[in-house]
Amino acid sequence: MKSSLDNLVEISMLMDFYGALLSERQQQIVTLYHEENCSLQEISEELGVSRQGVHEALKKAEKSLQGFEEKLGLVARFRSQEQVLQNALASVDELLGRCEDPGVRKGLLRIKNDINSIEEQV
Repeated sequence: MKSSLDNLVEISMLMDFYGALLSERQQQIVTLYHEENCSLQEISEELGVSRQGVHEALKKAEKSLQGFEEKLGLVARFRSQEQVLQNALASVDELLGRCEDPGVRKGLLRIKNDINSIEEQV
């Protein structure tokens, strides 16, 4: 079972990738609840809807986000690519630690800079 922190991270990632596919109201509710840490009651008062209405909208939005991920898999792909980049960076660092040839070191440092540049873009 996921911890509340794991769930918060997961919803945050899903919002980053798919949030724009939700209605404005759903985006607002998810943001208030997960990012601004507002209670259902506080959201209810702010938006002028019942607490139950907020709860239902939140669950529907979360289910939609999870459905988008099941169909498109963008978060899973992002995480996989991130892991590949981390592994490549670790390999380059390991080689740099063992290599004494200045030409090879220069090439490895270029590769490391390229990997870091890719990581910044994703």
